[in-house]
Amino acid sequence: MATIDHHPNTPRMRIGHGYDLHRLEPLPPHGNGRPLVLGGVRLEHDRGPVAHSDGDAVLHAITDALLGALSEPDIGQLFPDTDPRHESQDSSIFLAEAASRVRKAGYLLANLDATVILERPKLAPHKDEMRRTIARLLGVGIDRVNLKGKTHERVDAVGEGRAVEVHCVCLLVAQ
Repeated sequence: MATIDHHPNTPRMRIGHGYDLHRLEPLPPHGNGRPLVLGGVRLEHDRGPVAHSDGDAVLHAITDALLGALSEPDIGQLFPDTDPRHESQDSSIFLAEAASRVRKAGYLLANLDATVILERPKLAPHKDEMRRTIARLLGVGIDRVNLKGKTHERVDAVGEGRAVEVHCVCLLVAQ
């Protein structure tokens, strides 16, 4: 794991990008979907992600953005879906590990901006709770966490309600 050496050429800022996509299926007994959890918040929906962990695509994208900013292995390398320990795992565990690596490397989160692409359910009623949950999990103020909900205009699997897609960028600054 890299740490800041405070050499004059050491970057004072680092940018990371994270991405995740999960197929959505009906919940059991009609399909293999898990309950829909996004940004650490459970949403009522007749479909949910097909995933090894809890399938929280928002926390997965944020985790990868933080790890990417540090040039660390990605979420799939650190928490492989072939490892039975991660079956049904709460994705906040993955996010906590990424946040710990950020702190150990001598950085702090300046801000993150995530875009959730999902036809339904609508995210507007849940955005504030999701932002609060993400901020709490990261140990930062809510003003450092932004979340946008978009649809895919009924185009492709996301637009047809068969998938959820999340993009996230983050900025880390040296402490």
